[in-house]
Amino acid sequence: MTVKYDFSGYRVLVTGGTSGIGLSAARMYLEAGADVVITGTKPLENYDVDFSAFSFKQMDLEDNASIDTVAKAVSGEGGLDILVNNAGLAFASQGLDEHDPDVFARAIQMHLTGVYRLSHGLVDRLAESNLPGGGAIVNVASVTSFMGVDMTLGYGAAKTGILGLIRGMAVDLGKRNIRVNAVAAGLTQTGMTSVMFDNPEWINPTLQRTPLQRLGKPEDIAGAVLFASSSAAQWITGQALVVDGGYTIFG
Repeated sequence: MTVKYDFSGYRVLVTGGTSGIGLSAARMYLEAGADVVITGTKPLENYDVDFSAFSFKQMDLEDNASIDTVAKAVSGEGGLDILVNNAGLAFASQGLDEHDPDVFARAIQMHLTGVYRLSHGLVDRLAESNLPGGGAIVNVASVTSFMGVDMTLGYGAAKTGILGLIRGMAVDLGKRNIRVNAVAAGLTQTGMTSVMFDNPEWINPTLQRTPLQRLGKPEDIAGAVLFASSSAAQWITGQALVVDGGYTIFG
């Protein structure tokens, strides 16, 4: 049975909504009746996918001015009920060394500092939401929030920082009726992770360790994102829901 949500009349912003987990979540929110805004790093005309059902904003999480512009634009266009901070990139997948201090700093900016900056810029709109349980922020974290992975040193450090961020923001924003949670994704098949999926040395040990004996699909993570922002989760805040087929239960 597929769980059905009703987000009719609510507005959602999904960063990195042009592919992978973000696109899957954006489509699910759209199917549930929401007005959905997505962001991507490229101009709209540079994408091969039809995004006409969404409102599109170009945003670069490494550019603070770009983040502020999107926050101001979204705020100026009306209310906001749900913010999904999904956009990101494992620099190692692009052949960059995340042990390099400059690359490490880029990873922290993209996956932690930029996430906070956008969230902070949209708090006033989220506080006005009449969504059951209040406005919701859902950050996409990772199993690397809980485990060390040498290749993704900067990415993992930032995603670990997300755990501290949601806790602090949950305490701070609870009084404004905003919930802040995270969904920690296991190894999920997206364009970003294709370099790992094509490598048996990565995939085979991962499958052997995963009780559910399969790797993740974008909709596995997106479904948890919708739950975390729904009325079913209206008394949940400051928490990270791990969605990884059981990979991390072995510690």
